[in-house]
Amino acid sequence: MAHINPHINFNGNAEEAFHFYKSVFGGEFSKVIRFKDMAGAEFPVADREANKIMHIALPIGHSILMANDVPEILGRTNENENRSKIVVHAESKAEADKLFSGLSEGGQVEMAISDSPWGTYFGMFRDKFGIEWMIEFDSNQGGPK
Repeated sequence: MAHINPHINFNGNAEEAFHFYKSVFGGEFSKVIRFKDMAGAEFPVADREANKIMHIALPIGHSILMANDVPEILGRTNENENRSKIVVHAESKAEADKLFSGLSEGGQVEMAISDSPWGTYFGMFRDKFGIEWMIEFDSNQGGPK
């Protein structure tokens, strides 16, 4: 079966955001590439963008959360867009609480994590970097409770 791996665009703070995500999810970055690592005659990089992230990847379970900083020449990404969310299906209620608490720290809770009308344990928020998340645990999907 195919896997879906979310990719996030940032305006120069991808590295900071990913260190925060790593502190919550754990693990190690599988890849960190800076714009300066790709610089050359065919791909000139301005000094002010050299240390920005061209690609960063954090494995989480069977998925990979990826991101980059958008180069200034391409304009700014809208950090307050609301067309997409990253959905995390936790393996237990305790894991859901831990992820919700950690990722929402400094952010804005839209729906506190609790038992939902549709029968799952669910919460929704925008983190301190403007990224929207939904955390859910479904006790009917098996696994530890």
